[in-house]
Amino acid sequence: MTKYDIETKTVDMLKTVFDPEIPVNVYDLGLIYKIEVTEVEEPKEDAQFDVNVDMTLTAPNCPAADFIMEDIQQKLDMIKGVRTATVNLVFEPEWNKDMMSEEAKLDLGFM
Repeated sequence: MTKYDIETKTVDMLKTVFDPEIPVNVYDLGLIYKIEVTEVEEPKEDAQFDVNVDMTLTAPNCPAADFIMEDIQQKLDMIKGVRTATVNLVFEPEWNKDMMSEEAKLDLGFM
């Protein structure tokens, strides 16, 4: 398993997480600011990578924040080859609609 494989699997997993109020996944919404995969010096069994994700919410007072964060954490923890996954909630820069993928904008009628 390579670092690229883990990055790809991380993105694939993030695309399965949805805000219950918006029919677009968190990745295409532009809520994921950073995905950092590092190879660990002391692997645990076959888990040789740590994943660190910085993400935001569409609004700081999002009522689904806990649900979304827990869903992301659980899905990242399921990726084979990942020793630890950390999800960090950040609010800088502030999210806006321009951060969405073209597909998300189409799905939500912004184009």
